[in-house]
Amino acid sequence: MKFTEKDIQQIDKKGLTLAQIHSQLELFETGVPFVNLNSAATIDNGIVKCSDASKTHYINYFDAKRNGFSIAKFVPASGAATRMFKTLFRFIDEYVPEDETINSFVNKHKDADLSLFFVGMEKLPFYDRVLEQLKAFYPDYTSFSKDRQKLVFVKTMMDEDKMNYGFYPKGLLPFHEYKDHLATAFEEHLFEASLYASTNNIAFLHFTISEVYKEMFDDEFTRIQDIVEHKTNTKFNISFSYQKESTDTIAVTPENELFREDDGQLTFRPSGHGALLENLNQLDSDVIFIKNIDNVVVYKYEDEVAEYKKMLGGMLLEIQQEVFQHLKHLENGEVSEEDILNISDFLVNKLNVVISSEFEKYSTKHQIEYLFDRLNRPIRICGMVKNEGEPGGGPFWVKDEKGQISLQIVESAQIDTDNKKQNEILMNATHFNPVDLVCGIKNFKGEVFNLQEFVDPKTAFITKKTKAGKDLMALELPGLWNGSMASWNTIFVEVPLITFNPVKTVTDLLKPTHQIE
Repeated sequence: MKFTEKDIQQIDKKGLTLAQIHSQLELFETGVPFVNLNSAATIDNGIVKCSDASKTHYINYFDAKRNGFSIAKFVPASGAATRMFKTLFRFIDEYVPEDETINSFVNKHKDADLSLFFVGMEKLPFYDRVLEQLKAFYPDYTSFSKDRQKLVFVKTMMDEDKMNYGFYPKGLLPFHEYKDHLATAFEEHLFEASLYASTNNIAFLHFTISEVYKEMFDDEFTRIQDIVEHKTNTKFNISFSYQKESTDTIAVTPENELFREDDGQLTFRPSGHGALLENLNQLDSDVIFIKNIDNVVVYKYEDEVAEYKKMLGGMLLEIQQEVFQHLKHLENGEVSEEDILNISDFLVNKLNVVISSEFEKYSTKHQIEYLFDRLNRPIRICGMVKNEGEPGGGPFWVKDEKGQISLQIVESAQIDTDNKKQNEILMNATHFNPVDLVCGIKNFKGEVFNLQEFVDPKTAFITKKTKAGKDLMALELPGLWNGSMASWNTIFVEVPLITFNPVKTVTDLLKPTHQIE
């Protein structure tokens, strides 16, 4: 595929190389292979279930050690809340009040989410705020029919010239209504961080956001800083980063030709949350908690959620200490056969490493190198929640092309569901991934790993999109907690459903964990 001089300049300006572009185009040509599931990870087969005593031990261990480490909370918060209001956008676009009632519209579209929105709208955290704005835009609102009142309520929320909630970043929408104020998801992350992501009464939080929202986040922090710091007795150090242009990927037509803009320029697209590995790679904290922006709870549940975060954090610190001791021992030499056996057992039983079947045939020198390589990696402790409904992506044992088996977080889109055996494994999954990670990104010498060295590039995604009415194929980088962490040492731990409270649609805000009463 030939590139013009202008193309090369455009690629260079993005911070990309021709070699990277050719590598991306090759993935479009060959297709991204499905993962090869070996089995579902289940309790005592890849997922740890902590007893009450173990939970208490890890919490106490974390609390005893935390002030000796640098801790950060990493929160992907890049996007607008557009998807959260998908059903409301469709309602505004398609509802014709002269021809139908709202009830008939709901029934016609079998839209249970819209029905729930109207039934529970008075319990939404921003109900009174919208109502106040609505009356300014529609002074004779009270004379409207019930259906028209509901329509103008939605329009006041969503119209660009009114409250424009669809434009807002999800992190800055009012999520919870307290007696004296409305709290955004951003604010709730601060309160939560004070409980488990702080050291010596200082909490470091890093949010990945779209650059267009930077001023809005700054304004929100300025507004709430004194209040939150006073209530939590914690100082907050907030930093932001943006998805780098150098992580964008090239787009092609369904025929695998270069997709071009009307002016002839190449089309590039943001490459999904896997691009945020670059952002994570810039941090240098000893312990990093990762949690999505919309996964928060109202105040009364925060202590319970924090307990499980500290449990995972304590497990990381304890495991990491053992890993570092073994690595120092291996580096110093004078390793006995018994040492090799003990370290091998540790890898298998604590870090879920499936050791090569050839290991016993290796020379002692080769065995030491092998063990050192398997230990000297970033570590992630991942909370896993029981599947309450249909099985989806989650924790699995996966076999790679070399026949090596490892624990991975797998999205359902990566699985060949037409393959009977693979689909059977998927259906047997008992847990799913709530994005609840605690990560150790430093080696035993205190140096930060280059996280790009632990990515499996073959776990990218190809998705179909449209632009200006034309179909295009887009490439998403390996997901941040999927293929981007494929070669990390991984431990899965069962955590309760209370730790998973995402707001994917606006009506999720009506669930108990987002309501005060």
